[in-house]
Amino acid sequence: MSMRSSPFVALDIPRPPIAHRIRNGISDTLNLTERDIKIWTRNPSLLFFIVIQPVMFVLLFRYVFGGAIMVSVPGGYVNYLMPGIIAQSAAFASFGTAIALARQTQRGVIDRFRSMPMARSAVLLGRLVADTLRLTITLLIILAVGYAVGFRFENGAGPAVLMVALGVVFGVAICTVSAYVGLAIRDEESVGSFGLIWLFPLTFVSAAFVPVASMPGWLQAFAKNQPVTIVIDEMRGLALGGPLAEHAWQSAAWLLAIFIVFVPLAVRAYRRPG
Repeated sequence: MSMRSSPFVALDIPRPPIAHRIRNGISDTLNLTERDIKIWTRNPSLLFFIVIQPVMFVLLFRYVFGGAIMVSVPGGYVNYLMPGIIAQSAAFASFGTAIALARQTQRGVIDRFRSMPMARSAVLLGRLVADTLRLTITLLIILAVGYAVGFRFENGAGPAVLMVALGVVFGVAICTVSAYVGLAIRDEESVGSFGLIWLFPLTFVSAAFVPVASMPGWLQAFAKNQPVTIVIDEMRGLALGGPLAEHAWQSAAWLLAIFIVFVPLAVRAYRRPG
C-alpha cells in the first residue's frame, strides 16, 4: 500500500535572538502601559477612588480624630498620620488592579491578548508599570495635601525620597496580590467584595492611625507583626527620624516574600485558559 504524501510541510522557524525578544517585550509592555494609563485617565470614578478618597482620609483624621489621639512624635499627630495614610492609599490603589484584570478577563480581553503575537509577560508588566506611575502621582498629591495641613519631614530630603519610594514599592507589592486575585476569581463583583474583605483589616488593624499599644492585648500581636505596620514604622522612621535597621530588613523581607509568592501565582493565573 502506497503512502500518500501530506500537502502540509512543517517549517522549522528559528526563535528570534534574545536581544530581539527583549526589545519586543519592552515595546509591548510600554504599549500596554500607555493603554492602561489612558483607561485610568478616562474613568472619573476610578480617579475619585484613587485620589479623592485618600485626601478625604487625610482631612478627616487630621481634623476630626487628630485631637483625640495622643502620640509622642515630633510635630504631633499629623506627622504620625501621613506615613500611615500613604501606606493605606498605596494598598487601596491596588484594588483598581484587581477590578481591571477581572473585568478584562470577564470580557475576553485577556484571551485576545493571549492570541496576539506579543510577549506573554507584557500584560502583567504593563499593568505594574502603569500602577507604579499611578501610585507615584497619587502619593505626591497626598503629600501635597499633608503639607497643606501641617505635615513636615523632620529627617532631611534623602530619607523623605526613600519614604516615598518605599510607599510606591509597597503599593506595587500589594498590586501583585491584587493581580492574582483579579485573574484567579475573574468576576468583577466578586473581586470587588473580596478586595475590601482583606484590605480593610490589614490597613486599619495596624499602626497606620493609632499606636499599636492602644489596642487590646490579644490584637497587638497581629497588628505589630503584620507587613503594613512594619512598612509604616519604617516610613515613619525615614520621615521623622529614629531607628531604621530593624524595620528596614523586616520591610525588605516582607516585600520580597510578597513578590516571590504572588508574581508566579499571577503569571499562572494569567496563563490559565478562561
